[in-house]
Amino acid sequence: NGYAGVDFNSDNLTVEAMRTACERMRADGVAGFLPTVITDEIDTMSARLARLVEICRSDSLTREMVWGLHIEGPFISAEPGYVGAHPASAVRPANKPDMASLLEAADGLTRIVTLAPEHDDEMCVTRYLADQGIVIAAGHCDPSMDQLRAAIDAGLSMFTHLGNGCPAQLHRHDNIVQRVLSLHEHLWISFIADGAHVPFPALGNYLRTAGVERCVIVTDAISAAGLGPGRYTLGQQTVEIGDDLVPWSSDRSHFVGSATTMPSMADNLRYAL
Repeated sequence: NGYAGVDFNSDNLTVEAMRTACERMRADGVAGFLPTVITDEIDTMSARLARLVEICRSDSLTREMVWGLHIEGPFISAEPGYVGAHPASAVRPANKPDMASLLEAADGLTRIVTLAPEHDDEMCVTRYLADQGIVIAAGHCDPSMDQLRAAIDAGLSMFTHLGNGCPAQLHRHDNIVQRVLSLHEHLWISFIADGAHVPFPALGNYLRTAGVERCVIVTDAISAAGLGPGRYTLGQQTVEIGDDLVPWSSDRSHFVGSATTMPSMADNLRYAL
C-alpha cells in the first residue's frame, strides 16, 4: 500500500516519490514488490492503476522492482470487521464490466486480485481472471465451505492475510480461519508476520497446520512503514503508530495495515516456528 512516506494509492503519486519508496525498499533488502490498490470507486482505482503503470514505464528502478500490481477490492465484504480499513461505501459485488475496467487500466500488470467469493455470483469473475492467468485470492470475506470449494474449482488459489480482514470476535469453530486452513492443500495462504496482526503463537500454529511451503509472508505495508512511531495521515484516515510499530485507527478499533518492514517480518518467523 505504501512505504517510506509514499502512498501508492495517492491521486498525486509522482515518479520521484515512487523512486524514493523503491530506493528505501532496496536498501531494506527487498528485491521486488506488488503495489496494492485498494477499494474505491472504479474510476478512482482505474486512475491510480494507470498512474502506477505510467510511472513503471518512465522510471527504470520502479520498473525493475515492481513485479506487478495487486488489486485488493472493491469486490470484498462490506460487513463490519471483514471490510477492515477499506471504505465500505465503495464496496460492490464482483462483476465483469468493472473488473475489465480495472484490468484495462493496469495494462497487463495485474498479478493478484483479492475478492470475496461469496459476492462473486456463480464465480464468474473468478473464472474470468483465471482464464487470463491472474492469481485470484480470497480476502476480506466470509464465504461458506461450499462457496470456498466452488471458488477453488473456478480458479481461486490464494488467501490474502488470513487472520485479518475479519472481525476480532468470531465463532469459536465455524469461522473463516478454520475453513481456509482446512483447505490448505488447495491454497497459498498469506500472513502478516508483525506479531500484532497475528500473535506469534497463533502464527506458528497456522504455519504448521498449512505447511510452511504453502505459506507466504506479506507486509501489508502502509506509507508510514519505515518511518517509526508517530501520527500519520493515510488517505482520509489518521493513523497512530506506537513504539511497537502497530498502526491503529484513531479510535483504536482496528489496525490500518502494517508499518513493519519485510526483513523484520522474516526475522519474526523465529518467534513463530
